[in-house]
Amino acid sequence: MDDGVAAQKEQAEVTQDITLAEEIRRQARARGDACALLCEGRATSYGAFDVHASQVAQGLIGAGVAPGDRVAYLGKNSDYYFELLIGAAKAGAVAVPVNWRLAAPEIAYILGDAAPKLLVVEPAFAPQAGAGAPAVRVIDSTAFAAWRDAQNDADPRRDAAYDQPVLQLYTSGTTGHPKGAVLSHRSLLSLRHRFPASRQPAWNRWQASDVSLIGMPVFHISGTGWGIWSLQHGAKGIVVREFDPHAVLDLLVEHRISKIMMVPTAMRIVLEHPRARETDFGFLENIYYGGAPIAPDLLRQGMEVFGCGFVQMYGMTETAGTVVGLPPADHRPDSPRLASVGVPLPGV
Repeated sequence: MDDGVAAQKEQAEVTQDITLAEEIRRQARARGDACALLCEGRATSYGAFDVHASQVAQGLIGAGVAPGDRVAYLGKNSDYYFELLIGAAKAGAVAVPVNWRLAAPEIAYILGDAAPKLLVVEPAFAPQAGAGAPAVRVIDSTAFAAWRDAQNDADPRRDAAYDQPVLQLYTSGTTGHPKGAVLSHRSLLSLRHRFPASRQPAWNRWQASDVSLIGMPVFHISGTGWGIWSLQHGAKGIVVREFDPHAVLDLLVEHRISKIMMVPTAMRIVLEHPRARETDFGFLENIYYGGAPIAPDLLRQGMEVFGCGFVQMYGMTETAGTVVGLPPADHRPDSPRLASVGVPLPGV
């Protein structure tokens, strides 16, 4: 392929100003029957996921949610959360996943600060929700599917503009109250829109054939952001309620997961599983990790057992996640680069 043809092909791959909801519409048209999410035995195709998100959007609009309003979620990981996220996007609203691990006063502060018009909450966290947002309309997560299915399935197409908010995540607040990082469609999507797969490093490329484990908490960018990456590329996402390192081995094998995000301490627990060294991980492409550097001895053990690439991801909530990565080529136990966060992603 000559340079001119290559340049035209690359330009054709560049997608600009496509909203989060439009990403799902496109995947539904391209691979409607393919599995988008699998959670607790519920398998949802891209076509069904798109319809569900439209129903959620109609339900939100019917509840009085206006463009720019906040819609909160207080619960553990669920496919329903991602339907709420995309449904809110279709309604022009902003999703606010709340950290269920926080103390009641911290949850109350976040709900008071975000001022959501509607809150989806799991029963275990209903008391905290009631104390933090007594005047907000609450939908019990166990009734979510019935509420969703009672709505019109017409897509309202009220997406906010590309530079407008679609997600609000709260930081840890170690020096005070948690602070809401407001992320736009551009924040979440532009690096991959402006830099197609051909310009991404191999370790940062996704394909529709990928299977990812969505195990990091959705109230964190590593959970919601990872899920968005999976959905954006038409991959299959395995959603687990909580990341249980003792169960990861079985999940990896059962679903032949090709991409997984975890922290080094969890990786060590997985490696200590009695069956770890007996398992063939030929399907596993890369393990992505963050939160801390990887120790040389842990890397050595991981390379022996998993036989896959390792990538350190570094970023912040305010940057919508990863902006720097340490590639597989630099993951050698004797490499001084293990102490580095890596190199900027294209466009950073």
